[in-house]
Amino acid sequence: MKQFKAHIKKTAIALFSLFTVLPLFSQRNFTLKSPDENLGIKIEVGQNITYTLTHQGDLLLSPSMIAMEIEDGVDFGINSRIAKEKRNQVNQTISSPFYKKEQVEDVYNELIITFKDGFDLVFRAYNEGAAYRFVSSRKQDFIVRNEIAEFNVGETNQAYIPYVKTDKVSKIDQLFNSFENTYTYSAVDQWEGDRLAFLPLLVETLNGKKIVITEADLEDYPGMYLENADKDSILNGFFAPYPKKIEQGGHNMLQEIVTEREEYIAQCKGRTSFPWRIVTIAPKDADLLDNDLVYQLASPNRIEGVSWIKPGKVAWEWWNDWNLYGVDFESGVNNATYQYYIDFAAEHGIEYVILDEGWSVGRKADLFQVIPGINLPELVKYAEERNVGIILWAGYHAFNKDIEKICKHYAEMGVKGFKVDFMDRDDQPMVNFHYEAAKIAAKYKMLLDFHGTYKPTGLQRTYPNVINFEGVHGLETMKWSENTVDQVTYDVTIPFIRMLAGPMDYTQGAMKNATKKNYHPVFSEAMSQGTRCRQLAQYIIFEAPLTMLCDSPSNYEREEECTEFIASVPTVWNETRALNGKVGEYATIARRKDDVWYVGSMTNWDKRSVELDLSFLGAGKYQAEIFKDGINAGKVAKDYKKEVIDIPADRKLEISLAAGGGCAMKIYKLNDE
Repeated sequence: MKQFKAHIKKTAIALFSLFTVLPLFSQRNFTLKSPDENLGIKIEVGQNITYTLTHQGDLLLSPSMIAMEIEDGVDFGINSRIAKEKRNQVNQTISSPFYKKEQVEDVYNELIITFKDGFDLVFRAYNEGAAYRFVSSRKQDFIVRNEIAEFNVGETNQAYIPYVKTDKVSKIDQLFNSFENTYTYSAVDQWEGDRLAFLPLLVETLNGKKIVITEADLEDYPGMYLENADKDSILNGFFAPYPKKIEQGGHNMLQEIVTEREEYIAQCKGRTSFPWRIVTIAPKDADLLDNDLVYQLASPNRIEGVSWIKPGKVAWEWWNDWNLYGVDFESGVNNATYQYYIDFAAEHGIEYVILDEGWSVGRKADLFQVIPGINLPELVKYAEERNVGIILWAGYHAFNKDIEKICKHYAEMGVKGFKVDFMDRDDQPMVNFHYEAAKIAAKYKMLLDFHGTYKPTGLQRTYPNVINFEGVHGLETMKWSENTVDQVTYDVTIPFIRMLAGPMDYTQGAMKNATKKNYHPVFSEAMSQGTRCRQLAQYIIFEAPLTMLCDSPSNYEREEECTEFIASVPTVWNETRALNGKVGEYATIARRKDDVWYVGSMTNWDKRSVELDLSFLGAGKYQAEIFKDGINAGKVAKDYKKEVIDIPADRKLEISLAAGGGCAMKIYKLNDE
């Protein structure tokens, strides 16, 4: 297979110098400011196009080139001729029914530069960051050979880099991956060889501000990786070439393996809007905990009527290995086991039970072949009678073979949705699969949880039946990860980076909890790193409209207080407030559902005291039900204390977090006397 090589600025200009006679272009400059005028974008258009980003006078991005190399030679952004410009000021509100807030304020200034070469370049300046996209107005379909997307962040700046987790050296081979890894913290110019990193990626600027690079509205186009093979100040976008040959294979023959790729990245319609490239800006770390840019920049809802979409929690069996005890049947992938999970869910008001991998015949990639131990119609009826929905796990290839037939068949049976797994790519056909699956599933009123996939880019706004995404180094990895994996530090890093892109299928809820010294991987009786209260806090901090209870019902039944609290925490919210935090150290978030506030806080392996400012509560008297680390939580991680306290009149509350600890609270207003 031929090696696909990304074309960067020097290559692009060299090609034009060799094969064309370049006219002399006078450079034109454009500026765009955010509504609060703190953020500034300078766009320079000449032989190529660059943009510079500043915030309150601080330089965050030095001139960074952007372009698209088109197969017929009429490139976007190289020797392009300006036709006109247009400016817009937008101040609107977006309804967001399955999100961390019920409404999103969408306020920005926009610059649209129209070029005679058949494209527009759109820049938007928000108070929270900047975004740009190319929009094609060509009449004919075309091929994109490559895109140039530079982010000139500075050589010595530190970054949190989520490298692709693979031992493959070739960039092409790295494109087959699960998009889950912990972060490597290093200077940008210390990038590790030819490794690719997936998005989002955070850079610390020398002035202390943070920027996060990601993308939104990724449709009919490959996702963006970042690389820095030159080990300089510029992070370059890298895009998966279009698949030429694909074979069935991988995990249990449920994946599609690309064996050969084309020399281009995308086949595009004449009129095409390309993904938004986003740079969020945070003067304070906590600003990243409540950023809406990906949601704002996504395409609006395409489903007529969303009242049938029900977010909620899931009693999940895979993490706990179907382990039940104190029962009079052999637990496993059988109806008796699932009826027990359904009864547990019904008792605690948990909305769903998932049948994970194992309910269909193995290695057949056929979702119509159900194993003898499972009677699906019987289980679905049993669940419906108890107001519990059934969700089925599906390997990607098995689901993709006939999405329409599968959704129709199981929707008619009463199944509520699918957890689709093992996509492990984000080239153009795979991105298109996500949209097609979402569209067909919505037709049959079915939910989708995309596991084994890339980060969200706003699809959950466009198709709200897509209720969650993985693309995260979740708790499932604790079943096999050695002590060298620091999940506790990761837990207080992802809220600032990965969660900025959208919801996370992290699968929290462990009732077996371990200190740093005591943790060890056990596949069939897994444990978490960190304290019990940390697990409770994650139900508040981590965004997930569909949220798992990963542990065994047998363990939850022995932990009544914690189970009752977990079951009571909503999964979508009316309001979200970031209270405090520092990347990799701690994070505190408050969320409101109706008249009740929930507050979650987590720390890394350093125990600390955190002061909470609860002045947002307003007038009146409030009480809080608090789950906090016990005095011995640093030695026995499951040690916790539950208490009810009055919220002080000055609204200042100090909480103590054990090493690897957390705190979770429910705050409610007392009736007026």
